[in-house]
Amino acid sequence: MAQFAVIGLGSFGVTASLELVNQGHHVYAADINESTINTFANQLNYTVILDASDEAQLARLDLASCQAVLVAIGENIEASILCVLHLKNLGVKQIWVKACTKSHHQILSKLGVSRIIHPEEEMGVRVAHALNYPMVNQYFALTQSTFIVELSIDLHLSGRTIDWLLKERHSDIKPLTLRRDDTFNTDLTLDTELRHGDSLVLLGSKHYLTKLTKRFKAL
Repeated sequence: MAQFAVIGLGSFGVTASLELVNQGHHVYAADINESTINTFANQLNYTVILDASDEAQLARLDLASCQAVLVAIGENIEASILCVLHLKNLGVKQIWVKACTKSHHQILSKLGVSRIIHPEEEMGVRVAHALNYPMVNQYFALTQSTFIVELSIDLHLSGRTIDWLLKERHSDIKPLTLRRDDTFNTDLTLDTELRHGDSLVLLGSKHYLTKLTKRFKAL
């Protein structure tokens, strides 16, 4: 069980906190608003009312022992930046921050945080991809050009092989695993046959994975 902290319990912070708890992790959840803390106190491991721009208040928590701290403060950019500075002073290694504006993002980049998140923008991109490529269950970016995607195998692809699917792009796209019902098969070959309802996980460049999903869409 890992230990995380989430500072700022707006809709994004609350969702992240509850999901981490559901995954079995211990979560410190902090917000400046007492009514917000009271609302979620029974659903989270540890809640505290604090002003994240005050280093002394942050220092009372053992945040340096957390695997990561998520700063999810809403529109108060000054409080977000001060919180990041204090967390760095307190020895926190992994700091993820929700950015509100482009200038906020630029400042966070200068501060060297571990990851900058734009929840609304990222969700909008994901929804657009889901609408355009409904066969893609989910995707994850390893780098700007390398992605992992999970493809849903529809009825019209049942009986086809991985070899047929990749269309001679074997060196550009690597099959990682095939999920069938509740089992995962990682011992895949080009002759592995696909069935309706399977989920195929692939690793490859964004360029070739996009071409593949467009081909899926056209079939």
